[in-house]
Amino acid sequence: MTPRLTAALCCAATLLAGAVHARAPDAQQVASWREQARAHEHGEGVARQMDLAVDLYCKAALAGDTESRYSLGWIYANGRGVERNDAYAAWLFRQAAEQGDEPSRRMAERLGVEPAKPPCVLAAEAAERERVARERATAEAARLAAENERQAQRYRDLIDTAQRRQIMAIVDRVAPEYGIHPGLAAAVIRAESNFDPLAVSDKNAQGLMQLIPETAQRFRVKKPFDPEQNIRGGLAYLRWLLAYFQGNVSLAVAAYNAGEGAVDRYKGVPPFPETQGYLRRIQEVFNLQQHPYDARVTAPSPLLPRPRLGH
Repeated sequence: MTPRLTAALCCAATLLAGAVHARAPDAQQVASWREQARAHEHGEGVARQMDLAVDLYCKAALAGDTESRYSLGWIYANGRGVERNDAYAAWLFRQAAEQGDEPSRRMAERLGVEPAKPPCVLAAEAAERERVARERATAEAARLAAENERQAQRYRDLIDTAQRRQIMAIVDRVAPEYGIHPGLAAAVIRAESNFDPLAVSDKNAQGLMQLIPETAQRFRVKKPFDPEQNIRGGLAYLRWLLAYFQGNVSLAVAAYNAGEGAVDRYKGVPPFPETQGYLRRIQEVFNLQQHPYDARVTAPSPLLPRPRLGH
């Protein structure tokens, strides 16, 4: 096959990928390709150009035209302007035969070789795979952008009072130091204390992120009712839990409420109504399933595989 013809076939496939898949050609367009191909094949009213004829036949054949499949198969079977290739011819004849064309069936049987897709078909299929991959990537990017915007809106909706704005300003400043998404920190504060820095539970959990005395001591919080100290303690605990559960937000949040021991014991989110409701309240504001984590903070839960190096 000549370099010129190879380039023509690739060009045909590229054009087809854009025309057939973006907007399928109608019967009139396909018939026009076929008639132009025939004219160039035989030099009828135009200069005889076999490379252009093959280009046009190929586009029509890939669009499903039976006559063009037969004609292009004949060209390959007889080496008319292309290097003879019975395998390409057999593939085209079989395609036409599957559409009920009897002459094509007889030709395919006469050739008696294993069919192979012609270059223009392979190029068109490759172009189609690339198109599908691009569309999927675009759709995924749009989905992530929409989810990020929803997440941002939930976050903005939290900041509706002067006190909350002050608390969220601390969260925005401090959360990055602990590698915690501000939206997750805000969701925990909302669920724990509803932004009340003086909140105390019946279990003596204190402040914005409801630190029990043991947790406050564990993370060196001396003034649990000081908003920034309390937030730092809660964020340190969240950072530890995310590392322990390898970024699984549901497990980390459930452990914040019920303790990591309960999550390990139940091999997942404990069936406690309080914890189940707590998780739902978090997900109303922050519903991402996976969060970045620092594997250096602690070894993972025995429920989970060891983290890969370089995470």
